[in-house]
Amino acid sequence: MTSFKAGIGDKYELVVGLEVHAQLSTLSKVFSSDSAAFGAAPNEHISPVSLGHPGTLPKLNKKAVEYAVKTGLACNCTINLNNTFARKNYFYADLPKGYQITQDQQPICLGGFIPVRLADGSTKNIAIHHIHMEEDAGKSMHDQHHADSLIDLNRAGVPLLEIVTEPDIRSAEEAGQFLTEIRKLVRYIEVCDGNMEEGSLRCDANISVRLKGQTTYGNRCEVKNLNSIRNVQRAIAHEFERQVNIIENGGFIEQNTLNFNADTGETSVLRSKEMANDYRYFPEPDLTPLALTKEYIAKIQKDMPALPGVLYNRYITELGLSEYDAGVITAERDMAQYFEAVIAGTNNYKAAANWLMGQVKSYLNDSGTGISEFQLSPETLAGLIALVDSGKVNNSVAAQKVFPELIKNPGKTAEAIAMQMNLLISAGDNDVDRFIQAALAKYPDKVAEYKKGKKGVLGLFMGEIMKSSKGKIDPQKTNQLLIKELEGK
Repeated sequence: MTSFKAGIGDKYELVVGLEVHAQLSTLSKVFSSDSAAFGAAPNEHISPVSLGHPGTLPKLNKKAVEYAVKTGLACNCTINLNNTFARKNYFYADLPKGYQITQDQQPICLGGFIPVRLADGSTKNIAIHHIHMEEDAGKSMHDQHHADSLIDLNRAGVPLLEIVTEPDIRSAEEAGQFLTEIRKLVRYIEVCDGNMEEGSLRCDANISVRLKGQTTYGNRCEVKNLNSIRNVQRAIAHEFERQVNIIENGGFIEQNTLNFNADTGETSVLRSKEMANDYRYFPEPDLTPLALTKEYIAKIQKDMPALPGVLYNRYITELGLSEYDAGVITAERDMAQYFEAVIAGTNNYKAAANWLMGQVKSYLNDSGTGISEFQLSPETLAGLIALVDSGKVNNSVAAQKVFPELIKNPGKTAEAIAMQMNLLISAGDNDVDRFIQAALAKYPDKVAEYKKGKKGVLGLFMGEIMKSSKGKIDPQKTNQLLIKELEGK
């Protein structure tokens, strides 16, 4: 593909709408009692119902409905109280019934938006058109046999939510941030594990371009089954350049369904783009309409956890954390929960954030574990922060000596460890004064130099004091006491 001529891309505007498929973390499938667990042997989690055998009837999974409502509330949607299901008809080898049960005319969630924060510091609301429930298809495998494609139907009938945005996205960055926020949300409310590598979160991108200032949309191409946020962004960037070049060379954008090759970073045509009438949607005759009540919605709303956006704003406005700190802490639900538990035991919110992003995160990275497996309780970490705040140990001693020992002995308190290692000392102890007096007595000539205005000798005194105290004392407080003593002499 030829690259842009200088300035050509600036004439055009990118227009993107995303369709995000979130596989719900229910134990069973959406219309049968088959297990929905990932990782079983091929065709282990199937039955006559999920295979669509004659005489079998679907039955709706209540938990899938609850998860759909939770997702809609998290995405600022209006929950539709009157839902219907439809059959989406098409033939594919991994679709055993020859149709997919989905929602068409009356989906469970309408409207809504997701705020995304961009690199320039701005925030943009990406509008959602709707969210609907449906069942997944099976999986075709083309690399398991030298001549034949094989079909695994374990995934057939697993519950999905399809989150459909408006064509609101204008850059690959916005698309990446939207997906990041969606993945974060579904993990916070525990409806989907958000694992794109295992396919539990997948994305199709509808991409078109138009001249800047135009209000009508160009022909769009749909890039299917993008399995990482990075690949979504790469596919969008490639398609923008490809479509602009075609238009600039007098060509026409054909409305096709595309595949993205992650190795080359390029797209290729899978098939011509289907339209809604190609699927011959009609009401699902084996499922009655689903009627929800306002009381049901209110109960789910009441039990919703604090969402990442709410926590992010609270950490900045109420706790005084920086945007960076708040962003790191709220990026993962488990990290935010751990932080919440730590600050329940300390008012030093900045210290709590620093410990989490410093020593704790470093340890987790080195050990290859997550915060949910971290053996140090939030109460113990809060106790370590309190120990530093009281002046009984300094921050470097806490980080370099007490923290590693606490990791080995998670059942002990920070103060018990510090006492055991003979690290306890406070700024008010006679020991500190003794160390200061000893250092001044050792270098009387330097005391005289200080009196004459040579302030640089403070480093010599502090070095001697820290050496005498074996680094136990708080250097900042000790430095203040040292100056006070020198000024008074």
